[in-house]
Amino acid sequence: MITRPRALMARWTTAVPVAAVVLLVLTWGRDLPGAVVALVTLVLAGAVLAAVHHAEVVAHRVGEPFGSLVLAVAVTIIEVALIVTLMVDGGDKSSTLARDTVFAAVMITCNGVVGLSLLAASLRHRTAVFNPEGTGAALATVATLATLSLVLPTFTTSRPGPEFSTVQLTFAALSSLVLYGLFIATLTVRHRDYFLPVTRQGRAITAEDHADAPSSRTALISLGLLGLALIGVVGLAKGVSPTIEEGVEAAGLHHAVVGVIIALLVLLPETIAALRSARRDRVQTSLNLALGSSMASIGLTIPAVALASVWLPGPLVLGLGSVHMVLLALTVVVALLTVVPGRATPLQGGVHLVLFAAYLELAINP
Repeated sequence: MITRPRALMARWTTAVPVAAVVLLVLTWGRDLPGAVVALVTLVLAGAVLAAVHHAEVVAHRVGEPFGSLVLAVAVTIIEVALIVTLMVDGGDKSSTLARDTVFAAVMITCNGVVGLSLLAASLRHRTAVFNPEGTGAALATVATLATLSLVLPTFTTSRPGPEFSTVQLTFAALSSLVLYGLFIATLTVRHRDYFLPVTRQGRAITAEDHADAPSSRTALISLGLLGLALIGVVGLAKGVSPTIEEGVEAAGLHHAVVGVIIALLVLLPETIAALRSARRDRVQTSLNLALGSSMASIGLTIPAVALASVWLPGPLVLGLGSVHMVLLALTVVVALLTVVPGRATPLQGGVHLVLFAAYLELAINP
């Protein structure tokens, strides 16, 4: 009786990523009628769930913190490829695309995902416990990357407007790569124990005890299907973006809402995976996913767009406006106060979610 549901799950999570990529090939670059948009949305939702399943299989095989790193980097690499493609094909609006997408990813992960994870864990287990040393190091890296890449361009004077000069952009790109590389080395080699889930007594949990680890063959298959599912998620999200744009314009909303919706769709697999970990009292895994995704989004996007700017004809606007800088500064301060104790209550989760709601409200009504 147990093997039959498992067999159905294996077939479903195998078929959906393949179907998503096939549908992506058939619909890429075409105007989609309403019925096809509904089908794409359905397959997109299935691809998100399949991506979460395969990410958990890989994570169970390689262990933490490598498992959360796999999903964060995989999503970000595909997201970066999508951003560069849109910037090459886009017009004047593409000049702020990288900035808007990266900032949306930071606010979604550092407030939305963190807030939901802390709230889910603390409501179920009374308090959410995690390692402040590893989480604090990740938060410091995110804050530095965001400031160097998104805040400084607003105040530099080498070029008019919130833009970097060529030398400044090169420095920001190299700094992003160096910091992200240092974080990966810290996460996986020198201080891996800082990023492992902890017990209520503060002891690192080095192994999962709920099931036997899958075989290497199963993990490799899941890794390949994870890649297909994420390609389907990002590509199909781009495919439905014209419909989203039409709906946003018909509702009289600001165009930035389109970027927020797309970012929410792209980051949905990580959000679901983080929530599942939080409900299992593995809050550190949830924070690894959230902050790792934020860091990867900046650390990989900025170098990619810096390289792409060599052949892009238009300007590359990276500097944030004053309202968004206030939100970013408040997010860093609140996150710091959340991280320092190493445990959180529903209050901290609620504060992060209110900040996320404020970001969404200002995107709708700037």
